[in-house]
Order: sequence, then structure tokens, then C-alpha cells
Amino acid sequence: MFGLTEWKQTRFYQEVSAEVGQEKQREIALKFLGLGLSIELVAEGTGLSVKQVQQLQQQSDQSSQS
Repeated sequence: MFGLTEWKQTRFYQEVSAEVGQEKQREIALKFLGLGLSIELVAEGTGLSVKQVQQLQQQSDQSSQS
């Protein structure tokens, strides 16, 4: 039976944790963009790249136009 330490060392746990973390970063970035922060500040504050934030902004703009 797995203990907590062993569970955290599994690839599945690490992949899910990374995916959840990235999703949270994207959610926060969208909130920051909605507040009018610059792409550069959003990238710095979330740890995402400028390119990733630009893509999020484009996706957000497209979904709000639909």
C-alpha cells in the first residue's frame, strides 16, 4: 500500500499536480488581464511566459466575441 511520500513520487501524481498548477496560473493570469494589468506584469506575477499570456488574452478575446 502506498504511503503519502510514495504517492507523491509517482509520475501520475506529479503530472496531475503540474497540470493543476498550470491551470491555476492561467486562471490567475486571466483575472489579472481582466483588471487591466499589462501582459508583462501578468507574466511576471504568474510565472507564465509573455507568449503564454498573449495566447490567453487572444483566447479570452475570441471567447468574449462569440
